[in-house]
Amino acid sequence: MITKTAMISIVGRANVGKSTLTNALTGDKVAIVSPKPQTTRNRIFGVFSHDDTQIVLLDTPGFHKAQTRLGEYMVGVVRDSVADVDCVLLMVEPVDNVGTQEEMLIEHIKASGVPSILVINKIDTVRFDLTLPVIETYSKHYGFDAILPISARKNLGVSELLPMLTGYAKPGPQLFPDGMTTDQPERQIVAEIIREKLLICLDKEIPHGTAVEITEFSERGDEDSPIIDVDATIYCEKQSHKGMIIGKNGAMLKKIGQYAREDIERFMGAKVFLQTWVKVKENWRDSRSMMKNFGYTK
Repeated sequence: MITKTAMISIVGRANVGKSTLTNALTGDKVAIVSPKPQTTRNRIFGVFSHDDTQIVLLDTPGFHKAQTRLGEYMVGVVRDSVADVDCVLLMVEPVDNVGTQEEMLIEHIKASGVPSILVINKIDTVRFDLTLPVIETYSKHYGFDAILPISARKNLGVSELLPMLTGYAKPGPQLFPDGMTTDQPERQIVAEIIREKLLICLDKEIPHGTAVEITEFSERGDEDSPIIDVDATIYCEKQSHKGMIIGKNGAMLKKIGQYAREDIERFMGAKVFLQTWVKVKENWRDSRSMMKNFGYTK
């Protein structure tokens, strides 16, 4: 029985592994991941329970220097996520240096007065003894409640986080129903899965200028063998990008659609018919109205 809850924000620079940790803790794919920075654009709630505590994780966009209105929105989401939570996890890489982004995030944590834990991710990429100087450097820089080296991708050290997180829980009712792992509606998750495949399949800046809108999401068939019809429109910023997304004879779009459909079927537990189109919306990342259409609003 749930008797306590804890709201935990995960913050850090782009591509440090916040979404990978969220997925590892919830045991579900609630946030898309890719090797490219700025994959996450919105704050995403990941929900799981441990003993008598329901923990709500706030997975946030990577903290970076904004160059568009979309970037400014993402940075604003991170700043807002540091306040009004029970604890902040600052995630960093095993580098013996406090970077500019980390400095700024620590200042936000200081100003909020919220308890914080430093999580050093990607320890699977270095010798363990090389994490010791990182721990020492950050210990001198700020008084974190705890410092924990982990590998979210390899699930190393993640279980040690659980008792730390439950320690910040407060008595209160269950916020989300049993079995619910995210606050995102199914349409949004499907759109994000498609955007993840764009990030994985496309090079350079093209995927960062894309957005996905689900224009049809309906179910047919019977309860034992449901079929879900999904129509998705992929928006990009340049005509030349449209050609690259579609590919020669439609090969790239077919590849993206195939990879996305496989993940959507696993997520939905049903057969999926996915149709995709590509449209150009120039400079949509600097358009408040277009950002609102794509759900990038506070």
